[in-house]
Amino acid sequence: MKEFIKTMARALVDEPGEVSVNEICGAQTMIFELTVTKSDIGKVIGKKGKTAAALRTLLSAVSAKNKKKAVLEIMD
Repeated sequence: MKEFIKTMARALVDEPGEVSVNEICGAQTMIFELTVTKSDIGKVIGKKGKTAAALRTLLSAVSAKNKKKAVLEIMD
């Protein structure tokens, strides 16, 4: 799932080399911290948060297959 998030974020930003994803695993939950450059944060979040919501929806669909909850956090 980490690579899935990284691939989706790289397609959205101007500087794809600066995209990084940190994964924190728990028993029932996985937290993914997405870090991009300050100039690309708006592109990842989108207008009124619609792009971020779409990323979170796709992540939830993928994680449901593994029977774990996944959370996406966009870091500054």
